[in-house]
Amino acid sequence: MTSAEYVLTLSCPDRPGVVAAVSGLLAGHGGNIIESQQFGDRVEQRFFMRVQFASPLSEDELRAAFAALAPEFGMEFELRDVARRPRVLIMVSRFGHCLNDLLYRVRSGSLDIEIVAVASNHPDLRPLTQSYGVDYHHLPISPETKARQEAEVLALVEHYQVDLVVLARYMQVLSEDLCAKLAGRAINIHHSFLPSFKGAKPYHQAHNRGVKLIGATAHYVTSHLDEGPIIEQEVARVNHSHSPDDLAAIGRDVECVALARAVRWHCEQRVLLDGHKTIVFPR
Repeated sequence: MTSAEYVLTLSCPDRPGVVAAVSGLLAGHGGNIIESQQFGDRVEQRFFMRVQFASPLSEDELRAAFAALAPEFGMEFELRDVARRPRVLIMVSRFGHCLNDLLYRVRSGSLDIEIVAVASNHPDLRPLTQSYGVDYHHLPISPETKARQEAEVLALVEHYQVDLVVLARYMQVLSEDLCAKLAGRAINIHHSFLPSFKGAKPYHQAHNRGVKLIGATAHYVTSHLDEGPIIEQEVARVNHSHSPDDLAAIGRDVECVALARAVRWHCEQRVLLDGHKTIVFPR
């Protein structure tokens, strides 16, 4: 009998017997655990678990089995067939480094996702995107057209059956309504190690303050600007010899690294929301 691989993630009130119940259910249905990680938040009294396993059962059969178990533990769970590559829409403005990095990682096989389309409020990055054979949608925006433009974004999400939206230096603030509709499935890269220098030219501000570390923060998008649950942060050490342009170049590198990790971990279901923070189960 052939088996498929699945990832199960769950959270529930922390109490004895959760791991035993999950592993027992899998064993009872011929499943074989490949990887298992768990964490108990003692402050919130909540338990989090990620299990990757092989099973001869179909996804529907497994979902039904876990749905029957869930009420006993007050369990919220998600199940995904590992063979199904997450479908990703990237949004970008004029800075193309993060977009280019993600496109290359997918083409080289180091990032197992499907970039189904790129949307931008500018036409500049169409040639780069189309060189990878990916659809490009130019969606101009102004204060008067913001609602209509965001409706077009949602139409793309539905049309391409998007699992994740990635703001790869998309320099527009999403409305509260769009943030709500994309809750838990939109990731932004912020060009600073949050909390950060606000306003224009952050690297010039950092240079003027003589910072010793610069960084980038990948986080989930919420209606509170740049305050969503943090998934990953990356830093690089700098010194007085670096110019503002040097800092910006180093910053672009760390933005790419932090964003790629966040996208990978989210799409491998290694990130679980815990209130205003995240639980990350990296490899």
